[in-house]
Amino acid sequence: MSPTRFCSPRAASSSRRTSCSSAPRWSSSPTPTGPVLRSLEGVSPLTFVRAGLVPYDDAWVEQQRLHAARVRGDGPDTVLLLEHPSVYTAGRRTAADERPIDGTPVVDVDRGGSITWHGPGQLVGYPIVALPDPVDVVAHVRRVEQALIDVCADVGVAAGRIDKRSGVWVSADDTGPDRKVAAIGIRVSRGVTMHGFALNADADMSHFDRIVPCGIRDAGVTSLSRELGHPVGVPDLLDLVERHLDKTLLPCARVP
Repeated sequence: MSPTRFCSPRAASSSRRTSCSSAPRWSSSPTPTGPVLRSLEGVSPLTFVRAGLVPYDDAWVEQQRLHAARVRGDGPDTVLLLEHPSVYTAGRRTAADERPIDGTPVVDVDRGGSITWHGPGQLVGYPIVALPDPVDVVAHVRRVEQALIDVCADVGVAAGRIDKRSGVWVSADDTGPDRKVAAIGIRVSRGVTMHGFALNADADMSHFDRIVPCGIRDAGVTSLSRELGHPVGVPDLLDLVERHLDKTLLPCARVP
């Protein structure tokens, strides 16, 4: 199968967004709705690419391309927003007994964190952004977390942080223990971020039953749809995610 061809975003006056279909090869035409984001004076605007359903390996190649361009200084800060076909990925801290019990193949990746699942119904975001000096990875993770907490609030789910655990969580209640609604795994190389987050919208949560999600044995996983009792799809979240990432990431972007 031919590798996925990602869209080539076109610059708008102050910000950029590109929307792609889920076909194996995509058009380079921008979304007809035009730009929806703002930029700050003197700061490179975020470029959002809505990529549809993308195989993990293809998305990884695109991350590497965007990262190299941003390191060179000839590419913008970019956020890929997409879904993956079903796949397990394992970060550097994954233990052998956390992998699928049935031997399902796993893609080993160079991000932080442990093992997780990606698949349809889960919004995956890969911010490829240059961090200001001095580089503070934890602060970047907290900014991404805050954007996702705000997205959850907008759809009616009360979510937040849990001490010493990354990601976005719904606190324990009479329906169950603490449960993660969004996972975060980041790598920073040469001052530019890679990898990102996975927000469960209306995914099939049974895929998590085969693993120890994110290496955490005493908590669960959940989705926005499960918490609300009605479907919330990935398309319902795109505008919200863009708006809140714009608000949290752009003010902290490195000036080119």
